[in-house]
Amino acid sequence: MSAMQTIAAHANRLSAAGYFDLNSDEVVPSPCVSVCRMAEDGSVCEGCFRTLDEIRRWSGLDTKARRIVWARLLQRAGAPVPETLATAK
Repeated sequence: MSAMQTIAAHANRLSAAGYFDLNSDEVVPSPCVSVCRMAEDGSVCEGCFRTLDEIRRWSGLDTKARRIVWARLLQRAGAPVPETLATAK
């Protein structure tokens, strides 16, 4: 399974469980898939497609900001963005 497929599958599971719903009280889970390795150019993690800044700030982000990070990383990965994240701004 490619990195894009892995992160897309992770997003799909979370979306199906309601974690990305606007009215959910659940904490938006980390996109980490335990492949913690930066791309050669240092731009993003090869597993979760987050930037170093997004990784560093994750634990302090509120729900809205976490949803935005999820939408951005899925776009970076070239993966489909679930409808519930497509409106994240």
